[in-house]
Amino acid sequence: MALYRDQQLKIYNSLTGQKEVFKPINEGHVGMYVCGPTVYSNVHLGNCRTFMSFDMIFRYLKHLEYKVRYVRNITDAGHLEDDDAGEGEDKIAKKARLEQIEPMEVVQRYTVDFHNILQKFNLLPPSIEPTATGHIIEQIEIIKEILEKGFAYETNGSVYFDVLTFNKSHEYGKLSGRKLEDMISNTRELTAQDEKRNPQDFALWKKAEPQHIMRWPSPWGDGFPGWHLECTAMSTKYLGETFDIHGGGMDLKFPHHECEIAQSEASTGQSPVRYWLHANMLTMNGKKMSKSTGNNILPNEIFSGENDQLSKPFSPAVVRFFMMQAHYTSILDLSDEALLASEKGYQRLMDAIGLMDSLVTGKTSDLNIQDWRKRCYDAMNDDFNSPVLIAVLFEGVKYINQLREGKASLTEEDLNVLKKTMNDFVFDILGLESQAQDSAISEKLSGVVSLLIQMRNEARASKDFATSDKIRDELSAMGIQLMDGKEGTTFSIS
Repeated sequence: MALYRDQQLKIYNSLTGQKEVFKPINEGHVGMYVCGPTVYSNVHLGNCRTFMSFDMIFRYLKHLEYKVRYVRNITDAGHLEDDDAGEGEDKIAKKARLEQIEPMEVVQRYTVDFHNILQKFNLLPPSIEPTATGHIIEQIEIIKEILEKGFAYETNGSVYFDVLTFNKSHEYGKLSGRKLEDMISNTRELTAQDEKRNPQDFALWKKAEPQHIMRWPSPWGDGFPGWHLECTAMSTKYLGETFDIHGGGMDLKFPHHECEIAQSEASTGQSPVRYWLHANMLTMNGKKMSKSTGNNILPNEIFSGENDQLSKPFSPAVVRFFMMQAHYTSILDLSDEALLASEKGYQRLMDAIGLMDSLVTGKTSDLNIQDWRKRCYDAMNDDFNSPVLIAVLFEGVKYINQLREGKASLTEEDLNVLKKTMNDFVFDILGLESQAQDSAISEKLSGVVSLLIQMRNEARASKDFATSDKIRDELSAMGIQLMDGKEGTTFSIS
């Protein structure tokens, strides 16, 4: 694959607004950081699209034989309700308070849900998945450095980044294209109660009020880190002061990523990232997805069909194929019609791949397979253009049908190239799974659950209710519900 690595992969860099030839800092190695979820609720489908896009990018870089260190964090503290102002209650602490459980129970519950959903979508795990609470010391050390260099100030146990001072020697707003002068003119004046010197300043460390559950000791008193700081701390620790790729959703460009740049430049004097990549939003039926309006759907509701938006259930593989049909920087609209069309396209693709092993070879080749293979790489080398790649792959579907019908011929060598290319791009790079694979997994899962039901029945017959309850509760935690009835015990998967 090094041959195709030499053909110049081009990436759209949000920082420059241009496609640029990708040149990693260290030849053959890539450091990539992607902002992960705040685990206070079930993972949003729009977030799944972002993580799926970067999974596809991760897969392609690995396919090109880069050694990739992919870091995707878990935010388990410090993300306040009002992101822009850095005010309000911690989202995880609020959920814990409302449900009267420990904050780390909230974190555990929704981290498990996050991993389960991404596994269903066939995402590869990142190389490292660090948490904000696991890096409090590193965050405190960065705050000390920023304070020492004069780009932050402490007031009443909180520490704020001084944007106006930073902007005198640096450019705050260069990623989002915002000018500080415009930001100042469009913000309200501070009141006497405000701790910040300027409305644009953001929290590096917040003093914990007596009622705040999540708190840690620091040189400035008990408190918790600002949301923007964790990504600076973790990306620097695992990828270095400057690394290759930083990704996330378009909504994170400002203020989150802008603040990350400012923090890094203030603490290390280095620009932290070479290539900034941003995935665009997912809408539904032409409107923004929102819980408050009801224009919202969870991944498991799509898989089960238990929703008011769609006419039938759709498999994770079909949903992934649907998402791969749009470029990661484009807005994508989810609808019943779009998923039905994607299901048909996905099935055509899988049917064709299923025919490949039965194709016979000829003495000559009527089709230019090498040119077709090159166009697959050309699509991906053009800023990971998955919709163009899929169009080229459907040319491969046409070739397969022509070969099956005897309307074309390929030598053994060219047929092997066709098979390998289809498998590489469909399964290894786009990350699709065949329904046959899904069926095999479902069959094995049914066997395992049936065995556990039998063990539970034996435990109940022996009056070992602790074991029987444990089996039921552990399965329930994994989304497998047991239902006891007159005909015996059955199960459903949510």
